[in-house]
Amino acid sequence: MPSSASRYGRNASARPAAVVILVAALILAACAGRPGPGSLIETDATAPGARTHEILIATTRKRDTTRGSLFSGERGGGLDHAVATVSVPPDHKPGAIEWPSIPPGDPTKDFTLRSAAYLDDKGFSAELERQLAKRPRGKREVFLFVHGYNTRFPEALYRMTQLKHDSNMPSVAVLFTWASSGDVTGYLYDTNSATIARDSLERTLRALTSSSADRVNILAHSMGNWVLTETIRQIRISGKPLPARKIGLIAMAAPDVDVDVFKAQLRSSGRPERPYVILVSRDDRALRASSLLAGGERLGAYGDEEELAKLGAVVVDLTAVKGDDAANHGKFAQLAQVAPELNQALQSLELRQQSGPTETTLDVVGNTAKAAVTFPLKILTAPITILSRR
Repeated sequence: MPSSASRYGRNASARPAAVVILVAALILAACAGRPGPGSLIETDATAPGARTHEILIATTRKRDTTRGSLFSGERGGGLDHAVATVSVPPDHKPGAIEWPSIPPGDPTKDFTLRSAAYLDDKGFSAELERQLAKRPRGKREVFLFVHGYNTRFPEALYRMTQLKHDSNMPSVAVLFTWASSGDVTGYLYDTNSATIARDSLERTLRALTSSSADRVNILAHSMGNWVLTETIRQIRISGKPLPARKIGLIAMAAPDVDVDVFKAQLRSSGRPERPYVILVSRDDRALRASSLLAGGERLGAYGDEEELAKLGAVVVDLTAVKGDDAANHGKFAQLAQVAPELNQALQSLELRQQSGPTETTLDVVGNTAKAAVTFPLKILTAPITILSRR
């Protein structure tokens, strides 16, 4: 077995190559063009069949008052808020974002921004309560999304909208967007920005769980999982836990987190009341490069799924699913359209029983200590395997 010194030396020598791999993979993934400053121009144009979604925003980004910008990739002075209404075209393809080639875009074929406004803390809470009040009691749920590395504000906003639209779930959508530079060379800047965002995410989680929401479900992607796991650890240390009855699903998609750090956190804190749902894919090129850059294996590409399950996680293996992006880093976006079926499968796994009659075929194999669940989803053209040990 190689010594730590030789192993670290090999990682160090591989880092220049990793940078090349990471840049190439992510540039290929964004080859259709990326929205930059000025791309969020409001429009009153409508289209038959288009649907609009209200998105609440909590952010550590600096405001950018340039027309069509709203927030930049720079760090702000603390937690800020906004609300936006986004239109999704009638012929939207699930999992995709139809970017306007020229702002403000055509609502018949593009995502377009209908309106946006900054909010203070009280305004954010009032808007949250207004949207929750539209839902019946017992079904007032919040869906919080935390984006990942190399994400510009327009990308974060439209990804949140795509997830909300494709899942067709009635939750109030809240985007937590930290100050990613949106530049493929900004890995270190983004890592530091994600770390800085812990206090603001804690404030956001406390605001959401102290509202009239019945449940808060959380999805983090890529480096957004570093913000999430560090914030959860910080809350535990504080001795002021969030109300457990209000915490729903905690899903970690392609987590760009050192696997040893994550395992240490789970060992020190014990099994969570509700298990983390970890979406992994061993063909994730972005995480492969990140592993070389950071010098440690990434959780989202970790091969020992059973070890994670023993620590209290539920592992969803997406390796067999064909990704829509060149880096295979955004497979989670394709799952939004089958969110109800996936949620039902997770519940069935937890209860160790066959699901009711649905489009999804669910087979539970094993005993109460270990169960592997495989269900074919025609829409993804590949099975998804779920592993849990509770």
